[in-house]
Amino acid sequence: MFENLSERLEKSFKILKGEGKITEVNVAETLKDVRRALLDADVSYKVAKDFCDRVKTKAIGTGVLTAVKPQQMMVKIVHDELVSFMGEESYDINIKGNPAVVLVAGLNGSGKTTFSAKLALFLKRKGVKVMLAACDTFRPAAIDQLKTLATQVDVPVFSLEGEKDPVKVAKAAISQGGQQGYSVIIVDTAGRLSVDQELMDEIRTMNNAVKPSESLFVVDAMTGQDAVASALAFNEAIDYSGVVLTKLDGDTRGGAALSIKAVTGKPVKFVSTGEKMETLDVFHPDRIADRILGMGDVVSLVEKAQQAVDEKEMRETRKKLARNQFNLNDFYNQIQQVRKMGDIKDLAAMIPGMGKAMKDVDIDNDKAFKSTEAIYHSMTPYEREHPEAINGSRRRRIADGSGTSVEEVNKLLKQFEGSRKMMKMAVDGSLAQRLKNFRG
Repeated sequence: MFENLSERLEKSFKILKGEGKITEVNVAETLKDVRRALLDADVSYKVAKDFCDRVKTKAIGTGVLTAVKPQQMMVKIVHDELVSFMGEESYDINIKGNPAVVLVAGLNGSGKTTFSAKLALFLKRKGVKVMLAACDTFRPAAIDQLKTLATQVDVPVFSLEGEKDPVKVAKAAISQGGQQGYSVIIVDTAGRLSVDQELMDEIRTMNNAVKPSESLFVVDAMTGQDAVASALAFNEAIDYSGVVLTKLDGDTRGGAALSIKAVTGKPVKFVSTGEKMETLDVFHPDRIADRILGMGDVVSLVEKAQQAVDEKEMRETRKKLARNQFNLNDFYNQIQQVRKMGDIKDLAAMIPGMGKAMKDVDIDNDKAFKSTEAIYHSMTPYEREHPEAINGSRRRRIADGSGTSVEEVNKLLKQFEGSRKMMKMAVDGSLAQRLKNFRG
């Protein structure tokens, strides 16, 4: 999302490299470049100017510690201001009510229906009983689309066949959902243009009728400053409580994420980063700022790992490692859990220093695991349980059966051995001791 901005800011900070102290002259030169970088990222001129003015005030008024270089101090100040502009903190979704109603609104094609299903899964994983309400009564096949997505996340959809009034559908869904014990009703509405007064009046009427505990404005991040303009128009109509940025995995410059809170005063609550139902994340300004400045996002990486890992399976794995019974079946299951975490390139970019290294690397997630899966499935059940029995002739047979080479089979077995050793060290505590010695 922020690759180009990250590169431009990195070049801007190099102006201070080698400088003995921060002065008005070198700060002005640095911030001139920072402002250009923000404008190129489709941040509005006013927001970019306000941002740079605040950074300048802080930079010139800051006494640089002798242990901190001017370049490092500038990065720190810019980081803090980025966090401030994007909202300081993350915000929880408000699902208070009996049932609570979440109204989802936005422009045509912004990804409202997909987000509604993702949000249903997000809440379901927290133990919330959710129902989706199909209130897009204008777009052809909109109800079918919602039902298809709802099937993927195993959440029910309420709809009224033949009913064209979305307010009636929403009210009926809330009534039935409450009677059936659902805690949250997510109301998916039709897309509309902010310049279409009739449709804007309709969403205002619906908002007043259902009295949502949470109203979310969904916007396509790739639309840049246009996203901010539409956000203002929708806020006048329904005074929404939060913003959702979708399609952050696309070729976007990130201006909407940096501008929308500063312009509307409304927090970004969620970001969507892919087509899969699991690719919905809470918006954390500090983590986004870290990624913009090339510091990675280890906390989010750990959270994704925790979501993907089956705790029961992990306990079984620990037992097998303790008994030295960890085999290729376990290794294969771990690979499948890594796949659930998302795109490999995005995951690597969360590791400090890896974002830049991965910039020009083209990774097809499916292809990356294809040969591994083919090799695994070409093994016999005995070979998977007893990898030590895989000799030269067996390796040649596995390679032929999987359409790969003996070298690739050898590589996989080597990866398996490395994984087994590292996990064994983690279980018996020797890995932690080695890391402690390394830090020392």
